[in-house]
Amino acid sequence: MKKVLITGGSGGIGVGLVRAFCQNGDKVVFTYHKNLEAAKALSAETGATALCADLGDSEQVSLTVRSAAETLGGIDVLVHAAGIACVKLFDMTTDADWDALLRANLSSAFYACREVSKIMLGQHGGRMILIGSMWGKVGASCEVAYSATKAGVRGMTQALAKELGPSGITVNCIEPGVIDTPMNACFDADTKRELAEQTPVGRLGTPEDVAALAIFLASDAASFITGQCVGVDGGFAI
Repeated sequence: MKKVLITGGSGGIGVGLVRAFCQNGDKVVFTYHKNLEAAKALSAETGATALCADLGDSEQVSLTVRSAAETLGGIDVLVHAAGIACVKLFDMTTDADWDALLRANLSSAFYACREVSKIMLGQHGGRMILIGSMWGKVGASCEVAYSATKAGVRGMTQALAKELGPSGITVNCIEPGVIDTPMNACFDADTKRELAEQTPVGRLGTPEDVAALAIFLASDAASFITGQCVGVDGGFAI
């Protein structure tokens, strides 16, 4: 049984992650920001512990990680799934949009990894799994700011893997494609159909697709895998 902290646990992919790790027999704490009702429902369903936190605030992250470690008795696995999207033409993207994306997608990952690393270094081991995006690899029209933040997550993954590897800590990034979650509710049915047709396997992804890889990367079988950015995108980004 691993001790797992999942950020953004009340979101679409996050819910799938919480369910999968709980079903795997792991002890789970997850964070949420604003969706209290969803967090309560997920906690009641899975037995995982929910913690409210604004992960763009470094002080809140520090307190949250400390609380999670106390609840779990340490942290073996961090899965950082918190994040937001922004679909806009580049010249219409405001300073406020840019700042919000940086805060939610990149700063939150930096703060979470920094705080959890202190615990994992003391334990002489651990797994960090960051949820990026295929757009961090290939870029997306009308999602320039989002793509830039997810490219930052890619770079962070690879740099952290080099720095933390000698201490027995692996760091990997999962890069989902178009996943059928509330984050993609901005797309109408016709657009989703077109996106599925553009995906080589012919369908949109599910949170369960992402969670299956996270379970593997957190397992002992993945102990020699680090610094990797693995697409769960049905072949969309190749």
